[in-house]
Amino acid sequence: MFLLRLAGASIVLIPQCVWSSESPVDSGTTAWMMISVALVLLMIPGLAMFYGGLVRTKNVLSTMMHSYIALAIIGVLWVAVGYSLTFGQSIWGGLIGWNSDYFFLRGIDDTITNGIPEYITAMFQGKFAIITPALISGAIAERVYLRGYAAFIALWFLCVYCPLCHWIWASDGWLFNAGPAGVIDLAGGLVIHVSAGISALVAALYLGPRKGFPRKPMHPNNLVMTMMGAGLLWVGWFGFNAGSTLQSGLDTARALTMTQISAASGALTWLIIEALLLRKATALGFVSGILAGLVVITPAAAVVQPSGALILGAASASLCYYALQLKLRFGYDDSLDCFGIHGVGSGLGVLLLCFFIRDSWMEKAAAGAGGHWTAWDQLGIQLLGMAATIGLASVSTLVLCILIEKTLGFRIDPQGEAEGLDQALHGERGYGLLNASLEQ
Repeated sequence: MFLLRLAGASIVLIPQCVWSSESPVDSGTTAWMMISVALVLLMIPGLAMFYGGLVRTKNVLSTMMHSYIALAIIGVLWVAVGYSLTFGQSIWGGLIGWNSDYFFLRGIDDTITNGIPEYITAMFQGKFAIITPALISGAIAERVYLRGYAAFIALWFLCVYCPLCHWIWASDGWLFNAGPAGVIDLAGGLVIHVSAGISALVAALYLGPRKGFPRKPMHPNNLVMTMMGAGLLWVGWFGFNAGSTLQSGLDTARALTMTQISAASGALTWLIIEALLLRKATALGFVSGILAGLVVITPAAAVVQPSGALILGAASASLCYYALQLKLRFGYDDSLDCFGIHGVGSGLGVLLLCFFIRDSWMEKAAAGAGGHWTAWDQLGIQLLGMAATIGLASVSTLVLCILIEKTLGFRIDPQGEAEGLDQALHGERGYGLLNASLEQ
């Protein structure tokens, strides 16, 4: 069965550990969820293009590989143990989940729940698991061994993503059950963006800056590709957010609409900021505004209304714009601004959404709390989720960085970094007509 969960005026269906194979397939809902799987998958090449265009020519392939390799590593781990660790019944005091029927998905071959084959649910959630560690690569781009990165994302997935996802999204997770309606995190504001952003910051601080940062100019090699990647991310985000309702109904329409509004608001706000401060509008700023609007609405899309989405998008773009200035002031090298946009923007959404929740949701939450529940009460729950996410992600990431650096090696050697990771690690060049030696 599915657990009925408050979200706006209606409900969201959250996967539970007990399933039924008796319900027939709802072809409409199943078709939408299959499209959502494809849309979220589209975000992986979108992210690869977005990140790949922002680095120097000599590192474009290695940077794109960081996104693509997650498809293979996390794609296998998710099927083997990830789905079970995430949505299985709580074990070890609720630290993690486990269900042997989910081991290699062996027990869900004929399971249909609420009209959706469970294979579709598993594949949809699996795409979230893939893109999350890939986001972290933006903070450590141009300076890590592929072997070290591969080990890092595999261990990070097991030690950070799976426990956190179980706490917030599993029906018996302790943050899912905090307060009358749990932590509000529709599509991964905490599970995905804050966890990746905090881990990105920790990894960037541990590994240190790229050679020459910030004195040496490190211009993007292809902003056209970055803009194309941002477009793919925007399209894919409709599956990301609207698909997370696990239905095809009113809440799906709400989540899709708020996603569009917030993204547009974020992009417009960034353009206005640059026009006022720089007297010009940059392509990089525009796509940064798009992402700022998308990440802030990710946790909130099912509970806020259009005015709230507009404000969230604008607030996120404003805060992220100034957050990006911090790395120059403090000297840390978050290469492609994973923390500055994903961590900061989505973290803002997790907290600020409390003050834009639709009345019908608050009324149901109040009924569940015994008659009284306010935005400030929900903020306390959101802060609890934020603290748990930051604590788990930061400590685990630091331990993993130390472990990998001392064993496999994480930070690439100076010669390889100077030569470029494309040639040093892959023996290839992204652009055959360009001389990468010009970037040394």
